[in-house]
Amino acid sequence: MTDVNQQLIADRLGISRATVSRCFTNHAGISPVTRAKVFQIAAELGYAHMETRTRTKKVSPSRIDLCVLICTETKEYFSGGYESPGAQILEGVSEYAQLHGARVEMHLVPPAVDSFDHPELQRITSLSKRRTSGVLLIYPFPEKVIEGLAERFPIVSLVDQYEHNAIDCVDVDHYHGVSELVDHLMAAGHRRIGFYTRKYQVEAGWSFRRYSAFIEKMTRLRLKVDPLDVIGVFPRPELELEESFDAAAERTKAGVTAWICAADHQAYDLILGLKKRGLKVPADVSVTGFDGIERRGNRPALTTIEIPFREIGGSGTQRLAARLKKRFHQSQHVYISGRLREGNTVGPARL
Repeated sequence: MTDVNQQLIADRLGISRATVSRCFTNHAGISPVTRAKVFQIAAELGYAHMETRTRTKKVSPSRIDLCVLICTETKEYFSGGYESPGAQILEGVSEYAQLHGARVEMHLVPPAVDSFDHPELQRITSLSKRRTSGVLLIYPFPEKVIEGLAERFPIVSLVDQYEHNAIDCVDVDHYHGVSELVDHLMAAGHRRIGFYTRKYQVEAGWSFRRYSAFIEKMTRLRLKVDPLDVIGVFPRPELELEESFDAAAERTKAGVTAWICAADHQAYDLILGLKKRGLKVPADVSVTGFDGIERRGNRPALTTIEIPFREIGGSGTQRLAARLKKRFHQSQHVYISGRLREGNTVGPARL
């Protein structure tokens, strides 16, 4: 098996070993984008740079060492279908860390990890030996993992919210984003609008918040929502993927003229699923997403909400730095608005 080292990371990215080394030491000449890419490849290969680097001088007590944990399968995170939001978040984290002399390490944590004592977490020396100053979380984690981390470290969650008074959060303003989508669909003549989401291995709180925002907006506009026009949310059954496409196709034929999906990747999957069932987007039905991830290949330009992931990463890191100074203060939640990005997946409502 090939030894995991900085040269291997450099080869994967097509950059020099010196550039990789400088990424781990906050060199001013390295861009946040390059640093984020290096952190990601290091996590994929299992290279823990904080743990392996020999310290030749006393560490300043004011220096901050941060650990970024991303709850995802490695294969899914590095899938080529679209740019991972985590990559953009890391750019913001990297930028703040570079400007303020903080050091960052990143680890991918499989969703199957269900407690702090799990070997996948214990192998991370900065956690098991409590060497990190604080933790940034990306994506939802199981409750017992959260409890174990919160007992030991200051935490800020990025793009997800926890019902825990010791965890700060920096997230997108879900209501503002969904409200813009509904207004955009209304302007195109849509009144029968459905909501689509799906189940995940770890419960997706962001999906519930976007559904809640959808119901609030539709209520404010006095537009009825047929419970059958909601897919993937309790008390409707949690369907398998192909079953959910069948349900969406059925409801479209029953009168739904537009679907708001809780995430862009859901929207891309739904568009393909509807196409296989003989329905064209946007000729037969409109579809919107939520995230603003960059499309790749021949995917359609999706109408969506662009989330300022990089700003969330920077603001979250700043919030964690403040939390380190006043650890036991009441938790704070910060919400940043996204903006509508019009694509070609929304058309006039069919008559």
